[in-house]
Amino acid sequence: MMKMTDVMQAVLNRYPDALYVSTCGYISRDFFNLRDTEDNFYLLGSMGMAAPVGLGLALTHPERTVVVFDGDGSFMMNLGAIAMVTAERPNNLVHVVLDNRMYESTGGQKPVQFENMVDVAKAAGYAHAVRLGDESDFDKLDGLEGLTFVQAMIAPRTEKIGKRIHWTPQELVARFRLAAQKG
Repeated sequence: MMKMTDVMQAVLNRYPDALYVSTCGYISRDFFNLRDTEDNFYLLGSMGMAAPVGLGLALTHPERTVVVFDGDGSFMMNLGAIAMVTAERPNNLVHVVLDNRMYESTGGQKPVQFENMVDVAKAAGYAHAVRLGDESDFDKLDGLEGLTFVQAMIAPRTEKIGKRIHWTPQELVARFRLAAQKG
């Protein structure tokens, strides 16, 4: 299995000019510590809302790729969001679920979830849905265009938790708004 930050870095390398939305908890903290730029929007306490926020961005900024970093627990918390995403079918949205099989930020509880989220995403109508088990699987993303779902299997954390995001919600909105308008 992969480390969460390794998956994030590989996605950043693949989509360097994208707008990014990351779900609450350690996912946003790790992303902040990996690469903090105005192109990143960290959801500080809105579990389950990364996909809807990403959808709104994809629809209002069709000229930009939008990448959502979601957690398996967050994805399951708002499963209805995929119906909304697939109803709109933005061709510039990449939805990455970082699946460590736990609510890591709150103590490692096991969430209720589907074994294979890829099948759920395909059934819901994502144009592409792939499962990544290790670094060699990233070539599955080569040549994919359109609405894409990625289930990335990651290992539980062994490294220290990253620093907290120092931006206030108001500061995050202001800086991200400017970045999104740059196109």
